[in-house]
Amino acid sequence: MGRIMAVDFGDVRTGIAVSDLSKTLVGEAFVIKEPRMDRAAERIFNEAVQRGAEKIILGYPKNMNGTLGERAEKSERLRDKLALLGAPEVILWDERRTTVDAHRILSESGRNGKKRKETVDAVAATLILEGYLNSLRLL
Repeated sequence: MGRIMAVDFGDVRTGIAVSDLSKTLVGEAFVIKEPRMDRAAERIFNEAVQRGAEKIILGYPKNMNGTLGERAEKSERLRDKLALLGAPEVILWDERRTTVDAHRILSESGRNGKKRKETVDAVAATLILEGYLNSLRLL
């Protein structure tokens, strides 16, 4: 029985959130800084192994009209790189508005400027993970 890990992949910062063992709550969230996709994939893979993740939920940023753009294509490439490394199952998860919602949450809690910039991706990963975990309860 493993954990579920969510990833909000970015050009420089990547947010990661990991469930508890019961797969009902977010256990931890953090950010890794890595601008190169190959290295980011390796770090994500290592985090998944280290934390015992059995599944990776990768944010899939579709456009608001449902079409796929450049960001979605980058997520697909990252998924493929993770698969080559031997990562557990990677699920692309529609993450429309998670970064916008993360900024709103941090703003409402009084985090502005650099503090918000450093944590917004972890909050976005948390929202991705919460969305996925909630979908499991609906099944």
